Amino acid sequence: MPRSRLLQLGAVGVAAGFFSGLFGVGGGVVVVPLLILWFGYGEREAAGTSLVAILVAAVFAVTLQAIYGNVHVDDGLLIGIPAVGGVLAGTALQQRLSGAIIRLLFSVLLVVTAVLLVVRA
Repeated sequence: MPRSRLLQLGAVGVAAGFFSGLFGVGGGVVVVPLLILWFGYGEREAAGTSLVAILVAAVFAVTLQAIYGNVHVDDGLLIGIPAVGGVLAGTALQQRLSGAIIRLLFSVLLVVTAVLLVVRA
C-alpha cells in the first residue's frame, strides 16, 4: 500500500477518533464520507469499513469514558440490543438500494441532523 494512502487512512482515523471522543460520533459521520470522497469507495464498502473502525474505536472510547464515569451501561444495553434489529433491517435495505439512493439518503440525514442541532442550540 502506498505511503500516501496509509497517511490518508490514518488522517481519517484521527478525525473519526477526535470527533468520536468529543461528540460521540465519528464512524458514519466522518469515516463514510471521507472513504467515498477521498478513496472512491462505494457506499456499501465505506459503510462496512466504517463499522470495523467503529468497533476498534468504540472499545477504547467506552473504556476512557467509563474511567471518567460517563457510561450508563444499562441505558447503553437498552439502546444497543434493539439496535441489532435496526442493523439487520438497514443492512438488508442497503443491499437492495442503488449507491446513488444510499448517498442521497445519507446526505439528507446529515443535513437534517445539522439543521436540528443549530435550531435547538
